Amino acid sequence: MPLARSRLGILYGLAAALLFGVSTPVAKRLLDSTTPHVLAGLLYLGAFLALAATTPLRRRSAEAPLTAQDLPRLAGLVAAGGVAAPVLLLIGLERVSGAAGSLLLNLEGPFTLLLGVLVFGEHLRRRAGVAAVAVFAGAAVLTVEPGGGGSDATGTLCIAAACVLWAIDNNLTRSLTTRDPFAVARIKAGVAAATNLSLAAAIGADAPTTSVVAIALVVGALSYGASIVLDAYALRTLGAAREAVLFATAPFVGAVLAVPVLSETLGGRELLAGAAMAAGVSFVINERHDHLHTHEPMTHEHVHVHDEHHRHRHDSEPVFEPHSHMHAHERLSHAHSHVSDVHHRHAHRRRPRA
Repeated sequence: MPLARSRLGILYGLAAALLFGVSTPVAKRLLDSTTPHVLAGLLYLGAFLALAATTPLRRRSAEAPLTAQDLPRLAGLVAAGGVAAPVLLLIGLERVSGAAGSLLLNLEGPFTLLLGVLVFGEHLRRRAGVAAVAVFAGAAVLTVEPGGGGSDATGTLCIAAACVLWAIDNNLTRSLTTRDPFAVARIKAGVAAATNLSLAAAIGADAPTTSVVAIALVVGALSYGASIVLDAYALRTLGAAREAVLFATAPFVGAVLAVPVLSETLGGRELLAGAAMAAGVSFVINERHDHLHTHEPMTHEHVHVHDEHHRHRHDSEPVFEPHSHMHAHERLSHAHSHVSDVHHRHAHRRRPRA
């Protein structure tokens, strides 16, 4: 059912946010012993190794493979989110506190949402809009530390720039969610790891200790590898705008973990912000968007089962589900609960006031 799939997408999004949130305070601690390029390379190397280990287990995956037509978007998300953004984040983390750095990452949410709505044509109803305002307002409360003691302009700008690049990455990834998320994440992690480690070697960065390498690889496997895949499934199910609202909880996780990891403190502002974020997430979880809409004819390939959106026939039998192949959709008008997934990118008209 569409509603059940959207709930699953919410779980994917929150799990991705939790895993990524863990990485920020740990990364700041590791920066005491290594450089941004080395650490970014190691984090993505951990992600690549973890994802590569799943390849033998997924040889019979029903997911659609990447094609030559996907390469421009794949290159864009790798360059923006895999190579440039992590280095900018780590440079910024060298200049701001762990809590401030974690919370500045909330800027990724508004940027992703704006790109999703204004550029990629996604739709948010009033309830989802209120959810976004609640989560981002909580982020705004936390972004600026009293007295400005925990951050500087350069660090803040670097993290803000990383958020813009990750917003681009999120929307490009959303456009590739008909493809195998593991393949997209594996390529992204592999290229990012090779690029950043090569740059580190070129500028003569010192090799980190064995313990730093081990910690970075484990954090990369979970906070970059598993998180990227879970986030891709959330983007597939919910669209980039709603995913942005859920993923905006990640910085709060990082801020909370900064207390034990970095010996920093949280106060009333953080509790207020956390309450606002929890309210916003609850709005997304309970949102229902149901109206008569029309699916225009289209032909594409992605993993699917035969449901109300997939009524095509197969020449050979038996057919196992889920499966992936090129298939055509006929024009269809119906009403049901849905979000901005691959089959529901239709326009919305304002309802006339009574």
